[in-house]
Amino acid sequence: MNDEFIPKGVAHVDLPPGQKTEVISFLLLPKLSMLAFTSAIEPLRIANQLTGQKLYGWQTISQDGKPVRASNGIEIGATCAIADARITGPLFVCSGVEPDTVVTDQVAGLVRKHWRMGHQVGGLCTGAYALARAGILKGKDFTLHWENMPPFRESFPDLEPLDQLYAIDDRIVTCGGGSSATDLFLRLISERFGPVMSHSVLNMCLHPVHRSEEEAQQSSRAASIGTRNRKLLQILRYMEENIEELFSLDDLADQFKVSRRQIERLFLTHVKATPKQYLTDLRLRRGRMLLAETDMKVADIASSCGFESTNHFSRRFREKYGVSPHKFQSAGRG
Repeated sequence: MNDEFIPKGVAHVDLPPGQKTEVISFLLLPKLSMLAFTSAIEPLRIANQLTGQKLYGWQTISQDGKPVRASNGIEIGATCAIADARITGPLFVCSGVEPDTVVTDQVAGLVRKHWRMGHQVGGLCTGAYALARAGILKGKDFTLHWENMPPFRESFPDLEPLDQLYAIDDRIVTCGGGSSATDLFLRLISERFGPVMSHSVLNMCLHPVHRSEEEAQQSSRAASIGTRNRKLLQILRYMEENIEELFSLDDLADQFKVSRRQIERLFLTHVKATPKQYLTDLRLRRGRMLLAETDMKVADIASSCGFESTNHFSRRFREKYGVSPHKFQSAGRG
């Protein structure tokens, strides 16, 4: 028996012999998240180890068959090139930073082809960019890493990602990356072999609990700022959801039926900044995301982030990050 995918171990789970091997293909894109990739593949290895059977096999695919450098600088070897890939089961696109720049027509074509052949197609971390460019996400539930959601919405205004750990919608399977890939693959293992198997894999991963699909990717806003003040949380949510709008402190006071002075006191006590400072910083962070992850013009980014002018955005951006928006964007494309 070929034991290439069956490492030895002490722990054991009984499973009837002769299980069919499912081969999973991982399409590796430059600057992919290694954490997401390893968090996905390790549960498969552990399932094989626990049963002493080749339940899962896998192959890594790159565009040209050469190793792919992850976002941490480490190279991951490829089994084959896209042109030579023989895919018989699920295909997962593994992406990471700057996803808008690494999805080629060939990548999108491979995804589209295997979706049309009836295969399961997924995306890890920012892999949803490839699925979107393949044209297969319309009307589907999907997700990607929370940091990349704003630029994704700018690139694909007709698609709305879900703010949750992972999403399974028929043959579309996506996760936000990081350790959520383990939660996703524990779910896939459970669907195939039952909860006893997936729980055993969970224990081997030292993963404390199998998180559900709907759990949010980030800790709650209340937890992050250490307060449950309802008015403050409502105002913070409003600012994030209406970041492109021009509104004043008086507008917020009128809308949320609270005085200017009380808003200022809540921000200084719990956020350690004035409302204006917080909103400006929020807009600058959004602008930085769009500069890093899209090809939008600086003027368009300034407008979409709520700045009155490009010059105002550029001046504040340089003050905060020590570089102009144009230089920041061009450096990221280098």
